[in-house]
Amino acid sequence: MQQIVHQLGELFLQAVPTVLIILLFYFILRAIFFKPLLAVMAERDARTLGAQKAAEAAQAAAGEKVKQYQEALRLARAQVYAEQEAARKKLLDERAAQLKEARTKASGEVNAGKERVAGELAAARREIETTVGSLAAEIAKRVLQNPSRPGAPVGEAR
Repeated sequence: MQQIVHQLGELFLQAVPTVLIILLFYFILRAIFFKPLLAVMAERDARTLGAQKAAEAAQAAAGEKVKQYQEALRLARAQVYAEQEAARKKLLDERAAQLKEARTKASGEVNAGKERVAGELAAARREIETTVGSLAAEIAKRVLQNPSRPGAPVGEAR
């Protein structure tokens, strides 16, 4: 058994330079290669996360701007519709006023025409009343001058 322990001791003793070379190689690689590599990877992760957060923030800002744009568009449309409604109402009011004015004017003309016709009728009646006596006298005179009746023989006299 002592021989096995001795062989193991020699084996470990021969392995010590290899272990030291590996440890030295590990520390050198760690200092020269792995540390900068890990720093670069950490920076890349930080930048990636920062870029993702910046993209999310930009997306949220864009969403907010879209909402503001849609709200402004809705308000502009409402304003245009209100202006159109006001213009339409004004036009309808003007049309109603013109129609009322035309009706008033037509009614005035109709009333004036009725008054004119009534005046002419009254004048015609007055004229007829004034001429009724003279016409009656004329008719009576002619009837009395000509004793013949229509349909009666010419030679008969009354």
